[in-house]
Amino acid sequence: MRPDKHLSAEIIVQDISTIHSLPMFYSQLSEVMDHPRSSIGDVAKVISEDQGLTARILKLANSPLFGYFSRIDTITKAVTIIGVQQVRDLALALSVMDVFTGIPEDLVNMEQFWRHSIATGLAARILATTQREANLERFFVAGILHDIGRLVMYVRIPELALELLERCRATGTLLHKAETELLSFTHADVAGALLRHWKIPPGVAEPVACHHSCRSAGQYPREASILHFADIIAHALELGSSGEIFVPELDATVWEGLKISPFFLPSLVKQVDGMYDQTISVLVGSESHE
Repeated sequence: MRPDKHLSAEIIVQDISTIHSLPMFYSQLSEVMDHPRSSIGDVAKVISEDQGLTARILKLANSPLFGYFSRIDTITKAVTIIGVQQVRDLALALSVMDVFTGIPEDLVNMEQFWRHSIATGLAARILATTQREANLERFFVAGILHDIGRLVMYVRIPELALELLERCRATGTLLHKAETELLSFTHADVAGALLRHWKIPPGVAEPVACHHSCRSAGQYPREASILHFADIIAHALELGSSGEIFVPELDATVWEGLKISPFFLPSLVKQVDGMYDQTISVLVGSESHE
């Protein structure tokens, strides 16, 4: 199937944004946080109005991902201990997970999609810790969102997306390379366009857009590199799947830039494995390890 020569990541997002938008509460939350006179209580009040989201944030705050000894039983306490920006990042990730529904199973298994995304988020957060980065939750969120462009493509151009999946299975081509060959853009470009349209902070949007092309990142190349490596770790461990059936190739400049010791890799795998099941249980609602 030959794609429309005018098709672009931006055009796909323009159409999708009228169907799939972030819940109103996220705009309200951002508005409150950006107001100079807002208090922690004001932020907690906005989040607490969504009971389902509140319950999941509290479960996540009490999970091994954070490792706090005392129980966090209110959103106000979560915001105080974890941080306002960090809780907003977690609210963003949880909200996006509820946005895309009804995509046919022959294109993607949604549980497997989020499993891969969460594994990438966990690996990115752990890698960011070793790199002494601040605000670790933005790495976790970027991991959860890094392949969201594929969901947009499954919704907007399902026939082309299915053709790409079948072509890669038949030829052994990496999916993002096949996307470039057929469309002249990738799912990462689509994700970046969507996150910019949603006005997601560039510290999350740019690494997501550049996780297959870290050298093109202008403002956040280090974050893009961490996300690139975390994606490879999640693929190598076969934790879920977003459609790619092969392990993406490692950009040598990423390995050199992050200066990761090969001796650290077993520890990284052990840490991801140790947090994976419980994080999946909180965010996806299933504990089976596939």
